[in-house]
Formats: sequence, C-alpha cells, structure tokens
Amino acid sequence: MSQRYFAGVRKNLEGSAEAMPADKYSFRLTADQMTFGEWLVHSIERNYTDCATLKGEPVPEAQKQAASLKDKAEITKALKDSFAYCAAALEKLDDAKVTSTPKMAYAFMHIAVHNNEIYGNIVGYMRSSGIVPPSTAARQQQQKK
Repeated sequence: MSQRYFAGVRKNLEGSAEAMPADKYSFRLTADQMTFGEWLVHSIERNYTDCATLKGEPVPEAQKQAASLKDKAEITKALKDSFAYCAAALEKLDDAKVTSTPKMAYAFMHIAVHNNEIYGNIVGYMRSSGIVPPSTAARQQQQKK
C-alpha cells in the first residue's frame, strides 16, 4: 500500500478526533448507531489487530484496553498511538511479505479500506455538529492558494 493512502486516512481520523468537541464524543446520529467516540475506538482496535498481523506478533494489550476508553483525551491519544504502531509495521513491509498469505494481504488492505469506511461514517457526525471534516478543510485551504 502506498504510504499516501495510509497517511491520508491517518491524517483525517486524527484530525477528526481533535476537531470534535469532547462533549460530542458520546453523540449518535441515531439511537442505533455507534457514538463518535465508539467509531474511533473501533479504529483503534482494528489498527492494533491488523498491524499486529503485519508485524507477526501478538495483539498488543492496548487493543484489549481500547473498549474501556470513553473521553476525548484518552481516545485521541490511543488513536494516535495505534496509527504510530501501524506506521512502524508498514515501514518493514515489502511486497513478498504482504502477499505471503491471504491473512497478511487482508490486514494490509484493511488498514486503509476500513479506516476510510470509519472516516466516511464520522463525517456525518461532524457535519451535523457544524464541524468541517479535515478532508474538506484541507481542500478548502488548497483552493484558497
């Protein structure tokens, strides 16, 4: 995976975590949906699971502790830590390793694809809260130049 796909979704999710006010982390678009914070926790859990596969090591304890995270500060920190863990995994990958098993290929693709799905979901939470999502804000900045 090109680093640009990983870097882009990382930037968008980390930026979203920072942009959303703390009191909105418990916000749901509808009663049956996850909260904004739960979406980010889901990203944290999957990042650790997939990137542990890529690293060939057991899932870190941080993945197991993610479900207990509730407030903005701890979720934002854990999200950034999970992306740093993935960045370290990606630095050591080559094509042969990624394609060595279906499990490896799935974990590799899942980092970008699933995180983009999560970002697509939380954009609605941000917009309905009057917050411009990071990807839109970046495009608006580019257009001003």
